[in-house]
Order: sequence, then C-alpha cells, then structure tokens
Amino acid sequence: MSLDQKRARVFGVLYLVTFVTSIPALVLYEPALRHPVGFVAGAGNVNKIYLGALLELLLIIANIGTAVVIVPIMRRQFEELSIGYVTARLVECTFILVGIVAMLGIATLQQETAGAAEGTVAYTLAAIKDWTFLLGPGWIVGWGNGLILGYMMFRTGLVPRPVTWLGLIGGPLIIISGTRRDVRRRPRRRHVPGTRNDPGGPLGTVPRRLLHHLGLQA
Repeated sequence: MSLDQKRARVFGVLYLVTFVTSIPALVLYEPALRHPVGFVAGAGNVNKIYLGALLELLLIIANIGTAVVIVPIMRRQFEELSIGYVTARLVECTFILVGIVAMLGIATLQQETAGAAEGTVAYTLAAIKDWTFLLGPGWIVGWGNGLILGYMMFRTGLVPRPVTWLGLIGGPLIIISGTRRDVRRRPRRRHVPGTRNDPGGPLGTVPRRLLHHLGLQA
C-alpha cells in the first residue's frame, strides 16, 4: 500500500469521525438550547453538556486531521485549493470552538444560584451557540467539504465520480440554504418559565437541527 493510499484511508476514517461526533453532540445540547433558563435553574443534566463538548473537541481534531492528511496529496495539482480547504476547515473549527465555550458557559451558570441575570446570560449563550452552528457547519462546510473538496476529488479521481457530485451539488445547496437562514434568521422560540412560549419537548428541534447539519432544510 502506497503512502497516498494510507493517507486516503486515514482521511476516510477521520471523515466518518466528524459525523459520529457532531450529530450526538447536537442531541446532547438540545435540552439546554431549548430551555436555557430552566436548565440553569437546575432542571438540566450538566453532564450532557460536558459530554457534548468533549465530542465537539474530538470533532475539531477530526476536522483538522482531514485537512492535514489530504493536503500532501492534493497540493501537487491544486496548491491554492488545498490551502483553501485547510482554511475553510480552520474557520469551521473556530466557530465550533466558540460554540463549545458558549455551552460550557451555560454549564457553569447551572452550577451557580440561578436568578434573572443568570437566565438572561444563559439565553444569550444559547443564541451564540445557534449562530456558531449556522455560520460554521451550516455555511462554511458548503465551501470547504462541498465545493473545494468535491472539485479536487472530481479532478483527481480518488473517489468514484458519482460520489464527488454529492459535494459539487450539495455544497452550493448548503451555501444557499445557509445564506437564506442567516438572512431570515429569527430568534429560536425557547421556553421561558411562567409563559406559554414552549414549542414542545426537549428533543423537539433535534430533527430540524440534524437537517440543518446536513444542509437539507432551509
């Protein structure tokens, strides 16, 4: 097995790790994102946030790993695009890291005596997490994993051509849907104790967020 083949296999494994870590993290975060005020008041399990943060840290490592192992192969033909792919991955990871900090902030507030001020801060941190998700995995991915990586794979023939079209077609769709969501973005309807603003159970938005993660919902 050649060195390039080994790198390609490592890339494939790391790429799968990005899905294995990112999707469960969404599910673990959802109760705190849907009910931030109630969560910091003591109604939530803070260990879910810690586990979700750990998964997203592993996601960051996997994201950077996919860029590191593929660049030596791609830079022979596409030096500028390979650098662009690394940059897109780093920008995505930056958004993810900011989101992790926001979620850990909510976890910290849950350990304190929650009052009106803490509830407001928790609500703000949840909104920051939402935006980091929309701008990182919900928009940058369309450029990096979609257009740039899809084009390089298409030209090099490292994967079957039909597979590359998933990126070449899916990338622009993610960018368009992400742009629409960013432009038309409204605050998430979150539950506030003592009001009727409760859109459902704690896992009610998981399907929607998973579709956002995959770029399949506007």
